[in-house]
Amino acid sequence: MPRLHPQLQPFAPSAEAPFDAVKAAHLLNRAGFGGTMPEIDKVLSLGPGRAVEWLLDFPDAPAEEQSRTDVPDLSSIEGYPRTFAERRAMFEGKTPEERQAINQKLQQDNRAAIQQTVAWWLRRMAGGPYPLQEKLTFFWHGHFTTSARDERSAWLMWQQNELLRRNAAGNFREFVRSISRDPAMLDYLNNSQNRKKHPNENYARELMELFTLGIGNYTETDIKEAARAFTGWTHDGDSFFFRKNDHDYDEKTFLGVRGNLDGDDVIDIILRQKACAPYIAGRIWSYFVYDNPEPELCQSLGEILRDAKWDLRPLLHTMFASRGFYSDRAIGTQIKSPVQLLVGTVRMLGLSMPPPRQVAGALDQMGQIPLAPPNVKGWPGGKSWINTSTLFVRYNTCVQLVNGGELATGGKVARRLFGRGRGGGGETLAVSGDAPAERLVDYWIARLIQRPIAEEKRQTLIATIANRPDDENAIRAMIQLIVSMPEYQLC
Repeated sequence: MPRLHPQLQPFAPSAEAPFDAVKAAHLLNRAGFGGTMPEIDKVLSLGPGRAVEWLLDFPDAPAEEQSRTDVPDLSSIEGYPRTFAERRAMFEGKTPEERQAINQKLQQDNRAAIQQTVAWWLRRMAGGPYPLQEKLTFFWHGHFTTSARDERSAWLMWQQNELLRRNAAGNFREFVRSISRDPAMLDYLNNSQNRKKHPNENYARELMELFTLGIGNYTETDIKEAARAFTGWTHDGDSFFFRKNDHDYDEKTFLGVRGNLDGDDVIDIILRQKACAPYIAGRIWSYFVYDNPEPELCQSLGEILRDAKWDLRPLLHTMFASRGFYSDRAIGTQIKSPVQLLVGTVRMLGLSMPPPRQVAGALDQMGQIPLAPPNVKGWPGGKSWINTSTLFVRYNTCVQLVNGGELATGGKVARRLFGRGRGGGGETLAVSGDAPAERLVDYWIARLIQRPIAEEKRQTLIATIANRPDDENAIRAMIQLIVSMPEYQLC
């Protein structure tokens, strides 16, 4: 078995580097959207290795096997045509004016359904039982990017979202095969228009450049040959459809392999390339741990993926339980995405998700709406999240969530943070007066920031609740100060 890169060795707690509440909160931030105090206690009781096993213990059940109550409200598109034949029938015999009116109504209803789907997903992120599954689903949404910005069907976007969730920690080979047949993807990258007489190279190009290999590991000729292999791969409404008359059955030469290749052959050849596994490993590590990982680390992590026959769980377990994951380079160094910021604030503080329109407005101003990435590369992330206008919205949104007031775009939050009689673990301690102000402040800093703050800031927080640690308004004021700190923008 290949020797693990030092950063991939299991994190071993010690007196100098204990597995404490800060590290537990870090795990729940990166492998989800933040943790409640009971969840932090659970992680602490399990330890770093078993905690990762617990987080990875989620079902890969198909959507139809899940509770039918756990679906977005798509009632606005109940009559939306699911196949091209149904769509033609809807417009048949109509005047141009009637067709325009029908089309406008379909678009209006679809936009409403997209908004409901986004709201449904955010609620799952904030309150669902499997935070790592949702975080992985969101990662893959930015990796296998598809956008609803150009009026793509809400039904197709939800269907793809379920595909991402189903494969989030599954087999990467099967994942790529499934996404290559996904109607939303086929539509977004124009493979539905890829025909023998008129090949379209969009999907073939992005499959290699963004999804599997990275730039420099293929040629323009490989793109053309791969596009030929995917000819005829299209969809009829919400189902994959192979149009055999549009497929190119002639021999092709792709990455040095010659034969009568189809799309599955292309995927298998790609996964045999030395660059593939390290590329995927590097993308995953960069998202969940830290940017620009060492090439040797990517190589070592990629070998774990290959040795597992492309099963993602061993890679994920190794990563989340590693020294590198708990290193100073990782903890508290990642700028929160708008979704991480909003959902994390709601989840960690036990808030209710605000109404869909207000959430969408705030996320739009911060630069990230789920199901609407700006282009096929997804969201750039990192420092791009922060500028003078977005920073104001970020601060204001967090403060108003805590205050139980209005978001940046208006709209009341349904439930206040520290209502009288609120129960639950650490929160009860925090408002009960059972601990001095210093301990309460340190407790909330550890939960929400995971890094020491300047002593001057700490003393300001202590002064806010001094002599009144059981005053909900004082506690709320202290939390508002924490979430408005620059340090809270990191996780």
